[in-house]
Amino acid sequence: MSLPDSKKRLALSIIDFLSTSLKDGTLTADDAENVEFATNCIADAFKVDPTDKAAVSEAVGAQSLFNIFSVYEKLKDPAGTAAASSTGPTTGASPSTPEAEKLKSAGNAAMQQKDYKTAIDKYTQAIALSPTNPIYLSNRAAAYSASGDHAAAVKDAEIAVVADPKYTKAWSRLGLARFAMGDARGSVDAYEKGIEHEGNGGSEAMKRGLETAKKELSRMEAEEDNMPAEGVDDAPGNTRGGAPGGMPDLSGLASMLGGGGGGGGMPDLGGLMNNPMFAGMARNIMQNPDALGSIMQNPMVQNMLNQRREGGGGGGMPDMSQIQQMMQDPAMQNL
Repeated sequence: MSLPDSKKRLALSIIDFLSTSLKDGTLTADDAENVEFATNCIADAFKVDPTDKAAVSEAVGAQSLFNIFSVYEKLKDPAGTAAASSTGPTTGASPSTPEAEKLKSAGNAAMQQKDYKTAIDKYTQAIALSPTNPIYLSNRAAAYSASGDHAAAVKDAEIAVVADPKYTKAWSRLGLARFAMGDARGSVDAYEKGIEHEGNGGSEAMKRGLETAKKELSRMEAEEDNMPAEGVDDAPGNTRGGAPGGMPDLSGLASMLGGGGGGGGMPDLGGLMNNPMFAGMARNIMQNPDALGSIMQNPMVQNMLNQRREGGGGGGMPDMSQIQQMMQDPAMQNL
């Protein structure tokens, strides 16, 4: 019995998925033998040649089997970002309709007015009529990003780029949304694919987005490389992550304020860490190095330091009432 060409293409797509899963790290090298065995069995059963690059390229095209299945999963989910059409899940770009175009135009007008809620509603109605139209999905992704819902923007943009990989605006919006979600690596991937589909080296906007994403990725990787294990001493008497719950060791800050350990009127450091405002300030110091400079410029802190210097490090140490007064200062609260 001669198999239909469509089923042969599907078999090649399955073989491509298995091979790609080895290359991208989804499967380990230990699985290589099993994958090779499965590939040979599929090739023999369906009478296809996985070494024929032209045949594989024709079968897979611009959309891998995994990407197509991802779209199917999103479209079949009633709670997903795109509603399924009355004829069931589809792949590829859905054609527009006059009614859908009117809704898209209304959504565009709402975007110009920065009425993102209305824009999302109009694009959603258009998507209901044309579930995988990349323009409607990409536009709604932009509206979601503008409203701060970057997770929803990622979902819409992912469907849009699978529906039509050549619609480069969707890649750009996917890159932006992933970046906003803290996924710098995914953002780089999206911008690179967008530039690839644009051709000629890509547009300036896409290249700027890629450059920004790459810088953030480099920064994150540098942070990961330099981050010591929790509780590991990197110098005698200095243990990173010293305070419970991931809070920094604030002995240095306590020393600036005039001492520590509860002596001479200085509150116990552990007690200070139970004060939400002080704990929040400590987190801000760790996340924003400039915050410490702002604290040191605060008049109350300066006054405490002056008292300490004048008192020789003893009688000038701040007591609890001074700490409480400092913590009520609006400038300190803003920090």
